[in-house]
Amino acid sequence: MARRRQLYEGKAKILFEGPEPGTLVQYFKDDATAFNAQKKGVITGKGVLNNRISEYLMLRLGEIGIPTHFIRRLNMREQLIREVEIIPLEIVVRNIAAGSLSTRLGIAEGTALPRSIIEYYYKNDQLGDPMVAEEHITAFGWAAPQDLDDIMGLSLRINDFLCGLFLGIGIKLVDFKIEFGRLWENEEMRIVLADEISPDSCRFWDIKTGEKLDKDRFRRDLGKVEEAYQEVARRLGILPEGGPRDLKGPETMQ
Repeated sequence: MARRRQLYEGKAKILFEGPEPGTLVQYFKDDATAFNAQKKGVITGKGVLNNRISEYLMLRLGEIGIPTHFIRRLNMREQLIREVEIIPLEIVVRNIAAGSLSTRLGIAEGTALPRSIIEYYYKNDQLGDPMVAEEHITAFGWAAPQDLDDIMGLSLRINDFLCGLFLGIGIKLVDFKIEFGRLWENEEMRIVLADEISPDSCRFWDIKTGEKLDKDRFRRDLGKVEEAYQEVARRLGILPEGGPRDLKGPETMQ
């Protein structure tokens, strides 16, 4: 088993040193958290499914010209990615009222929004990832106005594409969270899609039944969490043969 130096461990993924300069290995865990890590658990096979789902969506987005950090999937739980400077923002794109939007504004969950809404949250677990405005982002130097223009444009393109893709397999894309990073190539910098796109970071509802096919099943104790993730992979045509069997990650070096 490969021995790699661990660089970072988050709530759902571990980053290891990559085989070449400028690369990282992203390992997907089965650990699940909700409500800013106040609720914790394990969703068996989640890491395998999220690796496959995120790979598929990153590749499809790459085909329409969305720049991403993704290079290739290495095995059941790992993918090779480009090392980027993560912009400390979570970008949430909303198409239908749900979650915190419904709570904050008193809009009934399931209400179609007049248009897609983009919200920014400052990536800081200790502060609870607070919602911020463009003024905060530019004033504190988290991103320049041009960066925000790029992020907004890419986010809307991603939303348009994914809404159509999931509509084709009977799923409503209610909302989703994405992250971006700065990729430096020589003296040139460009904004690229980073992190992951999976049922951990999206709200998926079955078009006919309204059944939730995402991490809300874990958040709200709805049961059949593993089955929901498997259903998304099945509809995308990428459910691993034999199901999401386990595979241990690389041995780490301290």
